[in-house]
Amino acid sequence: MTWVVSLILASMLGSLLFAGGYLAAGGGNRDGTCAAPSDAFAALCEAYDKLKQQYVDKLDDTQLAEGAVRGLFEYGVKDPFSGYMSPDEYQRALGSLSGEFTGIGAEMAVKNTENPDDLAACSQLSETCVLVVVAPLADSPAEAAGLQAGDVILSVDGESVNGSTLQDEVGKVRGEPGTKVTLTLRRGERTFDLTITRAKIVQREVTSRMLNGKIGYIALHGFSQRSADEFHTALGGLLDDGAASIIFDLRDNPGGYIDAAQKIASEFIKSGLIFSQESSGGEKKRWEATGDGLATDPKLPLAVLVNGGSASASEIVAAALKESGRGVIIGQPTYGKNTVQVWTELVDHSGVRITISRWFTPDHHSVAPDGVQPDVAVEVPDGTPPDQDPVLDRAITELTTPAASISLLRAAA
Repeated sequence: MTWVVSLILASMLGSLLFAGGYLAAGGGNRDGTCAAPSDAFAALCEAYDKLKQQYVDKLDDTQLAEGAVRGLFEYGVKDPFSGYMSPDEYQRALGSLSGEFTGIGAEMAVKNTENPDDLAACSQLSETCVLVVVAPLADSPAEAAGLQAGDVILSVDGESVNGSTLQDEVGKVRGEPGTKVTLTLRRGERTFDLTITRAKIVQREVTSRMLNGKIGYIALHGFSQRSADEFHTALGGLLDDGAASIIFDLRDNPGGYIDAAQKIASEFIKSGLIFSQESSGGEKKRWEATGDGLATDPKLPLAVLVNGGSASASEIVAAALKESGRGVIIGQPTYGKNTVQVWTELVDHSGVRITISRWFTPDHHSVAPDGVQPDVAVEVPDGTPPDQDPVLDRAITELTTPAASISLLRAAA
């Protein structure tokens, strides 16, 4: 989703939760008891001390500390996008941000089917807080096996996901290359098992090609650290090859870094606000167009393809292009995520994800929970053969039909 990696909160959580073996990090009194940072945490420290003094078996401070940190997020914060990651989970997650990791290659998230506006109620998975596939990554084992955006994951290797967390299930699905994982899925009215062989995933950020009629097609598959530069190079290549219009494909793009979203939107928007960010305490930040884009000429028609797998940073870009009038949005509504997370490494090399702000479109709209709505809605019926693409076909029609092209130019003016 949307990430910035930094080092915060480590000392606070250390002083709150770690004692015994973690005293060197500032986590306790000299007599070995827990030091509460405020009266509200006195009961936590008392419970820790009682456990250490009275429990019948020997306790592991590392396990106690991990459980306490997990509890902060699962029962205190109640935000499915915030959470704790063990040292192994954190390192694997950082690999995802770099574009290389091992697993099946799919972005997952939590959705509240009973009340989409209330994700805070979904700290744990349940019958109404379901684990969904945001999107399989391009050329991944998940895509090859037929996993689709919107699939609901009911169990992993025969074990129900209910009662666990998003992070728990992502950890189970990840694994060594060559091993298999079986997902029990619900797709519409159908329930079935899908077995996928894990592999090393090297995410291809950008694909591009020329289509008939001098249409340049460019697809962006993620917003990693390198995506903006790769996108700039590929877009420049299409324009050099004589592209007279552009199809920008953001389908099944789960998002990533917000600064990459700013740069990529700026390839098409010359000036003005791309999105705004509002943090706790009323702090606000405006993300403006960088002014150095390659395709900002409003006379260059632009069609943007989206679906339910277009999330977070993808929605930043799609919303900016729509509200600026720079491009026409074609496809299905996007995922609907408008929060920003910061990633933090703790003193034991574990990590936490913390929602620090919400972002808003140039017209100060939120995309949560309904997503960016397409200007041209195109349904893709279940069972559509993989060699058919009704959304891309409609975009080509919009760009090549004279009347439609006039409409696109008018929208971009």
